[in-house]
Amino acid sequence: MKEYLFTIEMETRDYECDIQGIVNNANYQHYLEATRHKWLQQEGFSFSQWHEQGLDMVVSEITMKYKVPLHGQEVFLSCLNLYREGPRFIFEQDIYRKSDMKLCVAATVSTVAMVNGRLSRGEEVAKLFSKYFQP
Repeated sequence: MKEYLFTIEMETRDYECDIQGIVNNANYQHYLEATRHKWLQQEGFSFSQWHEQGLDMVVSEITMKYKVPLHGQEVFLSCLNLYREGPRFIFEQDIYRKSDMKLCVAATVSTVAMVNGRLSRGEEVAKLFSKYFQP
C-alpha cells in the first residue's frame, strides 16, 4: 500500500449490499465522502463553519474504478491524498479490504471552491490547505 495523507478504518453494513451480497456501488461514494469529512475534522476544519463564512467546497467530478468487491460486515481502510490543479482540489482516494489489503476502489474526486455562491479560483482554500502542497 502506498503512503497516504490520511487513512481511516471503516466497516460495511449488511443493508449496503445488493442481492449479490456485495456492497452496492453507490455506497462507495458515501465512504469516500465520510473519509474526506473525517480528515477535515482531524485537521481542525469545519464544513459548517466554512459555509457560514460563505465558503463551500463542492464536488465537480468523480472517477471511480471498482477492482474487488466488499461484502457485508467487512472491515476496510479508506485512504486519501490531496493535490491541487489550478482552481481544483483533487482528492486521490483508495479503499482497501483490510483482511487481504486488496484494492477495492480507486477514485479521484475533484472539488472546487464557491465563495458566496460564486465559483472561486480557490485561493481561499489554498491558504487553508497550504501545508499540504509543495511550493
